[in-house]
Amino acid sequence: MKGRASFGRTEGAAWIPTTTHFDRSRLAAMMKRCGFTSLEEFHHASIDNPEWFWAEAAKDLGIPLRNLPTPGPVIDETEGRAFPKWFNGSRLNIVESCVDRHAENPLLANRIAVVYEADNGIRHSLTFAELKQNVDQFATGLLRLGIKQNDRIAFFMPPVPEATIALMACAKIGAIGVPTFSGYGSEPLASRLQAAQAKVIITVDSTTRRGKTIPMKAIADEALLSSSSVEHLIVIRLNGNDIHFTENRDYWWHDILCNLSEHEPPVQLNPNQPLLIIYTSGTTGAPKGIVHSHIGYALKSAVDFGYAFDLQEGDMLAWITDMGWMLGPLMIVGSLQCGSSVTMIEGLPDYPSTSRLWDIVQRNKVTVLGISPSAARNLRISSAIPNPSTDISTLRAFTSTGEAWDLTSWNWLFKDVGQSKLPILNYSGGTETGGGILSCYTITPQSPGSLSGPLPGIDVDVLNSDGNATQDIGELVIHNTWVGMTHGFWNDDERYIETYWKQWPNTWVHGDLASIDGHGFWHIHGRSDDTLKISGRRIGPSEIETALISLPFVAEAAVIGVPDAMKGQVIVAFIVMRSEADKPSDHKISEVVSSTLGKALAPSKIHCVKSLPKTKNGKIMRRLIRAYYLKQDLGDISSLDPLTPLAHIPRQA
Repeated sequence: MKGRASFGRTEGAAWIPTTTHFDRSRLAAMMKRCGFTSLEEFHHASIDNPEWFWAEAAKDLGIPLRNLPTPGPVIDETEGRAFPKWFNGSRLNIVESCVDRHAENPLLANRIAVVYEADNGIRHSLTFAELKQNVDQFATGLLRLGIKQNDRIAFFMPPVPEATIALMACAKIGAIGVPTFSGYGSEPLASRLQAAQAKVIITVDSTTRRGKTIPMKAIADEALLSSSSVEHLIVIRLNGNDIHFTENRDYWWHDILCNLSEHEPPVQLNPNQPLLIIYTSGTTGAPKGIVHSHIGYALKSAVDFGYAFDLQEGDMLAWITDMGWMLGPLMIVGSLQCGSSVTMIEGLPDYPSTSRLWDIVQRNKVTVLGISPSAARNLRISSAIPNPSTDISTLRAFTSTGEAWDLTSWNWLFKDVGQSKLPILNYSGGTETGGGILSCYTITPQSPGSLSGPLPGIDVDVLNSDGNATQDIGELVIHNTWVGMTHGFWNDDERYIETYWKQWPNTWVHGDLASIDGHGFWHIHGRSDDTLKISGRRIGPSEIETALISLPFVAEAAVIGVPDAMKGQVIVAFIVMRSEADKPSDHKISEVVSSTLGKALAPSKIHCVKSLPKTKNGKIMRRLIRAYYLKQDLGDISSLDPLTPLAHIPRQA
């Protein structure tokens, strides 16, 4: 092991697990069974003996790998460090462990597997038995359309139950799913269809956002004008809108379902068979097609959700997400793999009311609730009362991912909403990693806004510019290979190597800034390309933004580094005010930052803006703010929420 198996200590912790958490924990049970007395000891073994760890985890988490007559090694790196193969001497199909085994279990068959909470109040659900029936019927329908192994099928839909059916049906026949964001317009959708050479696209007639109808079928029709590979368009009737049908190309979802008494069993696949191609937006150039396999996605999500979040049978995970982002498919596979139920929420947490999220918790008896820092911040600002009046007593934990926390919002969620009893399981990784790199656990202490330590099987560290371990803010890196890491970029391995493996030999450079504090807790400070270097000190924007948000009159804040002839770089801040009338002078605001972080880190300019540009799932787009402010090339802006336009940002004089 080259990295640091650092896990936060009780000193400085805001939350400490009890014996109840240890008694319940499937990770604690696995450690005890294998003879480990500490998480540090267990983590070392997961790195130093990967052949043992990944095989043992697959067995413990119920992934039914079928060995061939001559089983191979767990890890095969003959094609290079960046392209490992896993369990090559076995066969696998994730449908067996995510769907079939639960539907065949009398204790689980009639439990809710998937729930959809729509933006407009529509609610649908499926039991495990119903999920299997629909997966079998849709998979057979796809085969009758002529779909075969390795064909690509795009998903352009909100997180409806049919999204789970489609994902699992593709997996069952060995086809490859291509999730796309439901908020895309026709051009970004078409570019992803073209890049994947998708043969089928599945969409809905329409959906709603903040009550406004979004004609998704019409958007798909327009995208297909420049997507010649697509032969079939399948439409889910969600809202009953009138839509245009193209003869011999378009089909209703319910007409594809084949209601047979018997269906073909899942095809047995090499575990490295691609399951998904998930496209991410690049700063420049075409989107990157991240390839994930059956074994990578199933085992990595099970390790993360099963060991860190402690998801088990009887749990209900709920999260606002979309099928086009990594989290959408991950929460489906991770929850179902663990035998848990999942509530997929479309829309925003404060529409049609600020109690929406808490109402969903009560209605679905949610035990683990995913909430992003942006969502918590917006709820804190918009809520008339400090904590929900709805009964959320079923909750045992929050989860969070996607961006750094500001401490004001973290403390609001922990103290006011969770009454200082519920852990916030912060979780950080990426599309390319197949899940998390760092996480909180239900059996480790937690400090505000931090992460407890690395996830099992991942050798993590923080390096300075010379490639040495540092106690300061540095590059988050991984020194080994792990189940879940992408199998490369679709048809672009050179770009994959250039992106992650070029900076230091045999080292994955993730692109996040991180640090480890004196109590052993890990912190993410934003993306490396958001880095500010002020007076020789490297700093992430989140520290300065947290200082700004602590001001009672500041609702949101974003900071960027701007070139300066004298200092090299200066800080420019953009803030959204609660009330313009309450705004003090720029000097007074800078003084607050100076008193917290030092005079060198005070913004040189402060711009009050109507809104900050964000992705459609609420993450502030600092890259776009900087490019727009400096009048530079904007790159890919397909993820920008039109409700938060760039036009609200001023241009540099």
